[in-house]
Amino acid sequence: MKIEQVLAEGAAPVVAILRGIQTHEAVEIGHALVEAGVRIIEVPFNSPDPAGSIGAMAKALGDRAAIGGGTVIGTDLAETLAGVGGTFMVSPNVDPVVIRRSIELGMDVLPGFLTPTEAFAAVAAGASDLKLFPGSVLGSSYIKAIREVLPKHSRVWAVGGVGAANVAEYRAAGVFGIGVGGSVYKPGFDAATVGAKAAEIVAAWNACAA
Repeated sequence: MKIEQVLAEGAAPVVAILRGIQTHEAVEIGHALVEAGVRIIEVPFNSPDPAGSIGAMAKALGDRAAIGGGTVIGTDLAETLAGVGGTFMVSPNVDPVVIRRSIELGMDVLPGFLTPTEAFAAVAAGASDLKLFPGSVLGSSYIKAIREVLPKHSRVWAVGGVGAANVAEYRAAGVFGIGVGGSVYKPGFDAATVGAKAAEIVAAWNACAA
């Protein structure tokens, strides 16, 4: 599934970032996330066997969740991601070549930006979803300010330091969605733990006013 399809079915705009996940546990943890209401799942490419994990989850959960890859910093990684069934790519930076190639491959793109210059470069390359990273460094007031100058169709996702405890602050500032890493998954967490943490974050998102 693509991100828009998942959102259209009522899923919260929450991306679970499974940095460090092992391929043998990917499907079980993916199921736990989906059952908890997190249906956008990212495996960063600096994880062990990311293509294997993404491919396994895409095969098992691709009709219920959007499965993608993170830390996509080259067109080779974008091509690998699309080849194993990934439907979206996330990057820590803005590289117009990588953004355009990912779009050509049919994937959604969430390039990472920090400055207005980077944000507008990403928009010019075709991105409508933008990942503010690290979100906690400049805080929610920065998000509110930068949204005032971005094109109306641009959607800002905050990643880095965002979790159940402060999601209301970020949502009030106007973020479209969030990405959560260590607050939902760390190497060694079992599926039950991940599911419980994911449910807490979804509940926090749904509880706060837009």
